[in-house]
Amino acid sequence: MTVNQISVFMENTPGQLLEFTKLLEQHNIDLRALSLAEAEDFGILRVIVDDSYKTVRMLKDEGYVCSVTQVLAVEIPDQPGALVKILTVLGDSGVNLEYMYAFLGRKKDSAFMIFRVPDNDYAVKVLREAGIRPIDQEELHQLFA
Repeated sequence: MTVNQISVFMENTPGQLLEFTKLLEQHNIDLRALSLAEAEDFGILRVIVDDSYKTVRMLKDEGYVCSVTQVLAVEIPDQPGALVKILTVLGDSGVNLEYMYAFLGRKKDSAFMIFRVPDNDYAVKVLREAGIRPIDQEELHQLFA
């Protein structure tokens, strides 16, 4: 019950992100979510796209260093405080969040959170026990169909 996230190593120089997004456009790849963490000389770009296999193939052909990571995606109401329940459930169960980011889909009144945790299976188990259902790759695809 995870989704594919592509992490791309990038130099922290002007125009790098522009070149990356131009490649997505040229290959007709639809960006769903993006997170950029940077340091002085480099950054890690994390993306959720409509076709992760095609994207990884294209990136490797273009000389990018990238990897695919399984992350959790959870739909939450798009309202103040909606994230509190999920964070409480995860925190009370001892699940550490390595990082997270959010995106909006086409579904009205919903937002989506991406979570990177050390143990996806355990996090899915505690979320389900609390009545929170993570979405998988196919469901994510359907959100934008």
